[in-house]
Amino acid sequence: MTTRLTIIVATDARNGIGIRNTLPWRLPEDLAHFKRTTSGHPIIMGRKTFESIGRPLPQRRNIVITRNPDWRHEGVESASSLAAAAALVGDAEAFIIGGAEIYAAAQDLTERQIVTEIQHNFDCDAFYPARDPLQWQEISRESHHSEANGFDYAFVVYQRRPAGSGEANS
Repeated sequence: MTTRLTIIVATDARNGIGIRNTLPWRLPEDLAHFKRTTSGHPIIMGRKTFESIGRPLPQRRNIVITRNPDWRHEGVESASSLAAAAALVGDAEAFIIGGAEIYAAAQDLTERQIVTEIQHNFDCDAFYPARDPLQWQEISRESHHSEANGFDYAFVVYQRRPAGSGEANS
């Protein structure tokens, strides 16, 4: 068995994921989904994402990718690259939780993406890479409506298509 990397991300209708290193929306249902999904698993994030959270997330092994070899934080392991972080995890499923630079680097290394798709536009300065429909296939969708926010959202799982399938509409 090898490390299985899964991306977990929330995006707005234009693939926005954040502004000034914070989430541009408040969606408690998404935070609960994130906690349910990632608890008990290693999580991998960039340093700026960690600093925006401000602390290690409980019930998870926290791994932070940083270019600074001297960076340390109690309760957190550090790695110099996504490959080094994956090597720390070993034989387990780990979740990539951001930010934009880490998501971009993880695109070719993951087999699954768990995306909260928020059907609303927000002011964002960080974006999630566009998903290539020739490479990714939606395998489940759970649609919801936020009464508090007045917008629809869905928890969607995408699986990487087998190499050479090229089926965009299956």
